[in-house]
Amino acid sequence: MTDAFDPAMMDGPEALARFLETGDERLLDGVFSEGDVVILENFPPHVFQGQDGLALWRATMAKHVGAIGELQHIFERPQDFGVTGDTVHFTLPTRWSGVRDGAPFKELGGWSFVQVREGGRWRIRSYGWAVVAFAWEA
Repeated sequence: MTDAFDPAMMDGPEALARFLETGDERLLDGVFSEGDVVILENFPPHVFQGQDGLALWRATMAKHVGAIGELQHIFERPQDFGVTGDTVHFTLPTRWSGVRDGAPFKELGGWSFVQVREGGRWRIRSYGWAVVAFAWEA
């Protein structure tokens, strides 16, 4: 991390995580770029591209997280940070816990974010999610 890291760069990821925890789509208002968004996910169709892809992702993700209870996230320190003009990239290790089909689970993963400055704020232009560890809890 460098001194150029702006805490406002975490607003989008935090709103995204809160949406996943609550299913409240209003939390996503203004979070994503108005440009050509690209999202890589671990559920079909895996690549969500453009504003139509973003709309499909929102609907698909709302259904996905609707089946998970008690979902909570913990962000670890952002890694691999770099700014080029009005574009920033960083990876964000994330720990999730929740309950699915009556069984508690823990998941460790990471997001690779690209955000752009639009309208005076950082907005998510792209992210890719990767699970690195998953366990059902006893």
